[in-house]
Amino acid sequence: MKLKKLLKGLKVQVKGNQDVEISGISIDSRQVAFGHLFIAKKGKVFDGAQFVPQAIDAGAVAVLTDIYDPFLKKTQVIYHNVHELEAILAARFYSYPSEELFVAGVTGTKGKTTSAYLIKHLLEPAGLMSTVETVVGEMRMYASYTTHDAIYNQRWLKEMVETGCKAAVLEVSSHGLAQGRVDEIAFDLAVFTNLYPDHLDYHKTVECYAEEKKKLFQRARSSILNADSPWSACMGKGLTYGIEQGEVRAEKIRLSPEGTSFTVDGCEFYIPLIGKFNVYNTLAAIAAALSVGKPLFEMAQKLRSFQPPPARLERVGNVYIDFAHTGEALENVLQTLQEISTGRVIVVFGCGGNRDPLRRTSMAKAADTYADISIITNDNPRQEDPKKIAEEIVMGFRQTTPLVELDREKAIQKALEIASGSDVILIAGKGHEREQILGSRTIPFDDRKVVEAILIPFARNKFIN
Repeated sequence: MKLKKLLKGLKVQVKGNQDVEISGISIDSRQVAFGHLFIAKKGKVFDGAQFVPQAIDAGAVAVLTDIYDPFLKKTQVIYHNVHELEAILAARFYSYPSEELFVAGVTGTKGKTTSAYLIKHLLEPAGLMSTVETVVGEMRMYASYTTHDAIYNQRWLKEMVETGCKAAVLEVSSHGLAQGRVDEIAFDLAVFTNLYPDHLDYHKTVECYAEEKKKLFQRARSSILNADSPWSACMGKGLTYGIEQGEVRAEKIRLSPEGTSFTVDGCEFYIPLIGKFNVYNTLAAIAAALSVGKPLFEMAQKLRSFQPPPARLERVGNVYIDFAHTGEALENVLQTLQEISTGRVIVVFGCGGNRDPLRRTSMAKAADTYADISIITNDNPRQEDPKKIAEEIVMGFRQTTPLVELDREKAIQKALEIASGSDVILIAGKGHEREQILGSRTIPFDDRKVVEAILIPFARNKFIN
């Protein structure tokens, strides 16, 4: 696409040749290829302008920047707010792919990932962009963020169109909405799971947090809302679901260690997921599928074959691995495990550094109330002192005394060593993540692989059925 076509109608200043052919758009100089337009935007830590030389060396033929550089021998597009144009240019370059798909956006404090996977399953052929991975046809790509940047989103929506997808399901975070990452995506449906105080280090108040979530519902053509959440009214009006109330309502709920059954309007459902919270996730998906005309009996049949997302209560014998990294999420998972366990519930968890410190108190309270034994460890301490984080978590305990082992691998091993054959172990907080961030170092670390590696013979006899 010619640069002048990409910029048509935009009030920008161009210095240089507008007839250059643009083969791609990048905001990361490490991803620039020949013919790219490099968007030099300011981030929280870095200013993209400092990476212009690297982008040019990698093949960029034009740069979008807020300040003209007379020494730069490439076409420059000058605009006062570079960030404002990112989503517009991405959507134009990829020919507005969201307009050719049924696009569902899922937002909420917890439940987004499983709900998104469930909706994708019911709307097949569909693509997915989630906290865990991006799925397009047979392609599966590990995700670094819940909601990626605007260029990534438009690129993979275009790929979904070209591979024959009819729908796309996106997890949409409050950060993604606040930072314009999903701007220029035409959402047909917005799904609200729930809302609890979180990310207050960024949003400052829960009301501001809710206002960011609300943006998705203001953009979407229709909405699905959790009627049992008091924050649903803030999001607007739409088709409601729930257990206590709602138009799509679960009744006759029966929980077991293997799965969950319930009825909706007399239709019997069985899902290979455990826990009451997964009933809510499934109801969100059922309501989404109903909104496009899918019959209940067809959904009931299809959900029996659902494959749970990675590391969402993923089971290895009596060890469960889950992404629960807030107080409410940890409480839900621990309550569920207490219901199915015939022995004790042992939990290993930590809290991330440079994140909302209120999580430390809320997760401690959940573990103190619903776990029999708690082991506090590292979970991406980042630039904070791991010992200080652990001490703040321990201060949140009132009824029990947690153990502390900052080495996460040793903490997992300790849980396996002290458990008996009837106990259940929960490794919480990191879930699908494959790295541990310690200060300036990022090291490979996957809870699932660690659990499998240290299931030494005595533990294997106890936990592998």
